[in-house]
Amino acid sequence: MKKTILFLITTLFFAITGCNNESKKDEVKSETIASADSKEERNKKVVMSSVESFIKGDIDGVFKDVATGFVDYTDGTMPPITSIDTLRDFIKMMKTSIEGYKGENLKYYADGDYVIVHGDWGGVFKNDMAGIKATGKPVKFKDVDIFKLNDEGKIVEHHSVQNLPAILMTSK
Repeated sequence: MKKTILFLITTLFFAITGCNNESKKDEVKSETIASADSKEERNKKVVMSSVESFIKGDIDGVFKDVATGFVDYTDGTMPPITSIDTLRDFIKMMKTSIEGYKGENLKYYADGDYVIVHGDWGGVFKNDMAGIKATGKPVKFKDVDIFKLNDEGKIVEHHSVQNLPAILMTSK
C-alpha cells in the first residue's frame, strides 16, 4: 500500500511538473510572437514618422531614424545614394520642383525588418528637375516604398517602385 501511494504521489508530481513546463513553453512562444509584433509595430511607427516628415518638408525629421551606412536605392534607374547630404539635396530638389508634393491614402505593412508603404503621390510639376522641363501640370501616380530596418529600429535601406523621371516626362 505504501508503494502504491508513493507511486501515485511520484506520478502526480511528474504530471504537474510536465504541465508546468508546457505552460512555460507556451508563455515563451507567446512572448516571442508578441516581441515580433511589437518590433513590426515599432518599425511601422519609425517609417510613418519619416514619411510624415517628408510630406511636411521636415528634412531633419526624415533622417532622424536613419542608420549610419544608410543606402537609398531609389527606383534603380540611377546609382544608389549613400550620402545623406546628397539625399537631402535630392529631396529638397523634388519638393521645390513638384509643388505640393505629398502622399495620400498611404497604407503601411510590416513584415519582420521590412515596412512597405503604398499610396498615391502627386503635386504640380512647377520647376525643372534634373534636366526635365517643368510642365506646370499636376502629376499623380501610385508608389510603393520599401524600407528595411535594423534590430535597433533604424532605417538602413530604401527602395522605390515608381520611376519619377518617367512620370514627370509624361506629365505634358
